[in-house]
Parts: sequence; C-alpha cells; structure tokens
Amino acid sequence: MTEEGPKTPAPRPRARWKRRLLVAFVLLVVVPSLAHVSILAGTRIEPPAIAQATGEAVEARPGLRVLGPAYARKRGAILEVRLAGTPEEIGHQHSRLLYREMVENEGTLYDQFSHYVPVPPLRWLLVDLSRLEFRHVDQGMQDERRREIAAQARGFSPDPYDGFLSTYHRFVFLHSLYDIALSFEHSPLIGCTSFALGDGAFEDGHTVLARNFDFEAGSIFDTGKAVFLVREQDRIPYASVAWPGLIGAVSGMNAEGLALVVHGARAREPRNVGEPVVHTTRDLLGRARTTAEAIDLLRDRSPMVSHMIMLTDAKGDVAIVERAPGEPIHVRRGRGKVPLTNHLEGPLAGDPANKRVETTTSTHPRRERLDELLSNLPPAASVEHVMGVLRDKKGLGGVDLPIGHRRSLDALIATHAVVMDTTARVLWVSEGPHLLGRFVRFDVARLLESSYEPKDDEPLVTAPEDPLYRSPAYETWEKAGKPHHGEL
Repeated sequence: MTEEGPKTPAPRPRARWKRRLLVAFVLLVVVPSLAHVSILAGTRIEPPAIAQATGEAVEARPGLRVLGPAYARKRGAILEVRLAGTPEEIGHQHSRLLYREMVENEGTLYDQFSHYVPVPPLRWLLVDLSRLEFRHVDQGMQDERRREIAAQARGFSPDPYDGFLSTYHRFVFLHSLYDIALSFEHSPLIGCTSFALGDGAFEDGHTVLARNFDFEAGSIFDTGKAVFLVREQDRIPYASVAWPGLIGAVSGMNAEGLALVVHGARAREPRNVGEPVVHTTRDLLGRARTTAEAIDLLRDRSPMVSHMIMLTDAKGDVAIVERAPGEPIHVRRGRGKVPLTNHLEGPLAGDPANKRVETTTSTHPRRERLDELLSNLPPAASVEHVMGVLRDKKGLGGVDLPIGHRRSLDALIATHAVVMDTTARVLWVSEGPHLLGRFVRFDVARLLESSYEPKDDEPLVTAPEDPLYRSPAYETWEKAGKPHHGEL
C-alpha cells in the first residue's frame, strides 16, 4: 500500500470562469486594441508641406458666395463653382466655399456605411484593414494633387469627422474611392452609358459627347451635384460635373473642346497603389487640347483599377481608351456614332473578370438598345434627340420595361447626365432627380474666360423635364419604394 501525497484541489467553478473571462477579454479587447493602435501609428498618411492659403467665403449678394476670384452659386438646382489659382489656393477655395455641402456629402457616405455595416467593431475592423491595404495610396498621386488635397483638408474646419480618420488621410482615401469601388465585384459604377455623335450626326455639324453617370451612392450626389469651372495656374481651364469635395473629373470638357467621361470596367487584379483615375482625367483636361494628346499622356500612367475613358475633341476625333493595371492601353477609334457601355472589347475582352461583367450585368442589353437608338436618329440630330436617347427606358425593339429596370439606358440611378457640345464648348447638365428634371445649359466657353464675372440677370436656359416626372406612374413607383429590376 502506497501513501499518496496531498492532492491539488480542483479549481472552483468561479475561478475557472474568471480565468476564461480574462483570456476572452485579452483576446477580444486588449489584442484588437493593441493591433488598432499599431495600425494607427504605422499607416498614417501625412500631408506634404504646402504654401499657406487664406481667406474666408463671404456672401457678396443673396445666392452668391465669393472668395477672391472663386465663387459658388445655384443655376437652377445645380451648383456652379469657379475655382482659380495654384493647387493650394484652389483646395482652400473649395473647402471654404463648399464647406456645408462637403460636410453633408461625407455624412451621407458614413450613414450608408453604418447602414450596411451596423456593428461598430466590424466597421472599425474594415477601416483598419483599409488603412493597411491602402497605406501607400497617396504615392501614386501627383504632387499638385496632394498639395491641393492638403489645402482642402486644412480648410475643412471644423472637421466633424476627424474622429473617424485624420482630415488629410481621409480626403486621400475619398479621392481614391472611385477606384476602390470599381474593384468590388458588385460595383455601383458598372452601369454607365455614353455615346458620341460627329461627322454630321449632330446638329450644325458639331460633335457631341453624352453620358449617364450611374452611381448609387446616395441621392445627395444627384440633388447636390456641381459644375466646377477650374482655372488652375499654368493649365488649360476646364469644366467638370461632379459633387462638392471631389478633386478630379468623371465627366468634363476643357476650354479647347476636349471632352471625356469615365466608365467602370473589370479586368486583371486591382492594385492598391497607382494614380486615381479622377486625377488622371483631371490632368488630361488641364494639359491636352486634342484626343491624340490625351492618349499620349495616358500611355505612361499607372492605374489602380481597370476602366475606360471615352474622349472627344473639337475636331470630332473620338477614342475609347481601355486601361487595366500592368497592361498597355488599348485604343478604339471611332467616328460618326460611337457607343459605350461597360465591357472591354480589346485584348482584355477575354479576361474572366470582363466575361463576368458581360454575363452578370446589363452592359450588353444597354449596348444593344443604344445601338438601335443611335441607328434610328435622324441626320443632324438635335440636343433634344440626344437627351431622348439618354432618357430611354425601353428594351431592345422598344419593348416596355418596368420603371427603374437596369437593362434600360435610364434606370433612374444616374447622379448626373451630361451633353457636351465640344465644337461650341456648351454643356447641358441634368438637374435631377436622375434624368427626370430639366437639363440646364452652361456656356463653358464664356464661363471659363478669365474676365467672366457672374451677374444676377443672366437668363437660365433649360430643356424640359422628362414627362414621366409628373406622371401617376412615377408617383406609384416612388410609393412602392423605387424598386429596380433586372441585373446589376
């Protein structure tokens, strides 16, 4: 018979639970907190040194805000904004003239983020992962744009969102948001429709570029759209249709008659470093006078994500430039009637990602209907004919589709539609909602002149609303929750 030593008493249940709670606390709170602090310290994007820009916006008269040579006013339901000077001066003017609108736009994005990701820790995790993934995203930006963003960030004061991310870091991310969004499999940007008319297809022998910018990121980007008139030092003046806060262009035309639009596409793997496409297009408008010059500027630029840029100049030279990370550009030329939706047709047409776009989105149904409508346009089509194509809500062969159907050219999801007469340097912009409101005419050639000053008695020239806007059918669709049918 052996003698056993004293046995270690079994841990009491309470002690066991305390230890488990402590371990859980460390794993769920302490470790993530330390990781979060490390990410904050290691991924911060710092602004460059910039020249000081000063001045405060004042209301020169009812409805007109002024800051030096810059101004902001409403033309119909659309903001008209002139910015002028160095990159630092333009950034400062942007924030001080449009501070209220920028706060509202950014708040809309965060409200949507909270809606789709309702659990706060998960939102923090996603933000931290984004900070890690895109910690060098500013390195692909040109110095002028980083300086402009830095001045914009400095002028955005007080900043109600600085607890989310520091102002400059956040603004850098916001200016890369178009590229980041395009990389998603279900991007809200794979839906745009554009076309060009030239060689006698448009009125008075002019050339026109027209587009629907389909972007489902909140109604504020539709109702709060802006036409920017930018006179940057040592650059060609240009007009851009976008929203307060955006430094860049998705739809624009310069004083020389070069016009461009950006379309989402998908091929190859997205990159987390490169030049944001809205900055690339901004540079094209500021430096190129013709489609050929713009194409040359694109050859050595590195995109973050695949897309297409449609270009038209005052002489009617039309080109579609297909771009993808790590690939040389592919240029498709066209004259007369040139259509564009969202699938690539060059060497990258066989890319699996492009094939998914072709089979899972509305790009082909929209293209087929667009081809049909363009072929039926009368010679020397009017601006009203062009608007009618953009507003078309039927399927191939004129088949009726439900309101908001994604296979129609106008699925009531566009934040803006534009018609750009590159010969006359005239821009027509939809008021909203979507393409249902009036189109407002902007004489870009006159507005971009250095001597131009806004006056109270300038007539507002518009094209009529879409008849659907005031109809019982639209009211019924609104009451039903504005449903959208068909593939995205």
